[in-house]
Amino acid sequence: MRRGFIIGVLAAVLGILGCTCEKQKPGADSTGKAEGMVIETQNGKIEIEFFPNDAPKTVARIKELVASGFYNGLTFHRVVEGFVVQGGDPKGTGTGGSGVNLKAEFNGQKHVEGTVAMARAQDPDSADSQFYISLGTHPHLDGNYTVFGKVTSGMDAVKKIKVGDKMTKVSLK
Repeated sequence: MRRGFIIGVLAAVLGILGCTCEKQKPGADSTGKAEGMVIETQNGKIEIEFFPNDAPKTVARIKELVASGFYNGLTFHRVVEGFVVQGGDPKGTGTGGSGVNLKAEFNGQKHVEGTVAMARAQDPDSADSQFYISLGTHPHLDGNYTVFGKVTSGMDAVKKIKVGDKMTKVSLK
């Protein structure tokens, strides 16, 4: 009888530990719910998964901007083949933003094809609304820019983007 009781207690403890010790999935917030955004373009949809554990304030700000419709109709103003596709500037020149600079949240995420990170000026805390999608592996950018997500679907659409192409609609998922 005592042995059965001990086994039952151990099973309950292990069950509790199993629930609280699971690793969080990439792109999941503290509740385990996946989050990201979808960028609709003339070339197709681009689905992006956020990294809220690596860049919580950046992800929160991007979500605010997406929810407000800020990115709808903006263009990709910079396209460097094999390097990056960049957008998020309301002026369309690379000199504009939403007016709210973000403190850098440099993290351990690597710049590989599909990485999504914040564009910035020389000041590490100058990122605002502009972001870029990496078109390759670029280790010299690692630890120098806030990586806040990755493309999970639609890299074919990203690779077709030309300067001036629009983000027709950007929504949260």
